[in-house]
Amino acid sequence: MGWLPGAASTYAADLDRIFYVILAVTGLVFIGVEATLIYFLWKYRGREGRKAAYIEGSNKAEIIWTVTPAVFIVGLAVASQSVWSKIKSPANFPTDAIEYRVEARQYAWGITYAGADGVLGTEDDFTRFNEMHVPVGQPVSFELTSADVIHSFFVPAFRIKQDAVPGLIMRVWFEATEVGEFALACAELCGVAHFNMGGKVIVHPQDEFERWVAEQS
Repeated sequence: MGWLPGAASTYAADLDRIFYVILAVTGLVFIGVEATLIYFLWKYRGREGRKAAYIEGSNKAEIIWTVTPAVFIVGLAVASQSVWSKIKSPANFPTDAIEYRVEARQYAWGITYAGADGVLGTEDDFTRFNEMHVPVGQPVSFELTSADVIHSFFVPAFRIKQDAVPGLIMRVWFEATEVGEFALACAELCGVAHFNMGGKVIVHPQDEFERWVAEQS
């Protein structure tokens, strides 16, 4: 559907599928409830000579409208668990991912890269602000934290949205499937200049990415 950003990561389609299932079910429920409401408004409208009557509640109806949503929610949780685990559980992260470190602060993203030695946490590491450069078709993972208040790392095209919390290190990964520039935003109100906390993820072909790293180093 055109009202969602184009999917540009390996797991975006899985998340979209879950979203559309929820949208379809809740949409049908909404239409059914509104249609029933309109029907009842018409059927039980005021008429000459009709008197209001008290109607006892129905235990059967209450059980049905309590159990039905519960079954759907539990079923959705079970069906989506494998996707959630793949995306959020560090134990399932790709083992060949390139490592980064991302620190959010009012009002910028600081992205630390491994230098020429390819190892994060050594002397040739370098940091750039508001630009995350990654290779296409290569998993990347990063430690995400905040230096001040809660922020939220949000790349709509990759279907990533992860809070950055002061004092905590969150693990995040993705694999871009398209070359290009993609918007990076803070999705958590983080202060008076929150609106200005923007950045971009730049996805390069592999050889171009390697040249860019070499130039920075």
